[in-house]
Amino acid sequence: MMTYTVTVTVRLKRGVLDPEAETTKRALERLGFELEALRSADRFEVDLDADSASAAADRADEMAERLLANPTIHDYNVEVEGEDPE
Repeated sequence: MMTYTVTVTVRLKRGVLDPEAETTKRALERLGFELEALRSADRFEVDLDADSASAAADRADEMAERLLANPTIHDYNVEVEGEDPE
């Protein structure tokens, strides 16, 4: 068994109101930055023991489905840091 660091990034789906991003976008534009769009995201880093990177990704996916994201309004992405030993 190996310890993997898994990153789960949770974002509101396109079309869902994101007031935090809109406020930040307006502030950046007032500072002179030209933006097409901006979305906010939550990022969770989880260290967990698993038999493989694939198993770690599966566990993180289950965490996202059950608690970290609401599939009705969120999209999420799972990334596993590191590779399995050869």
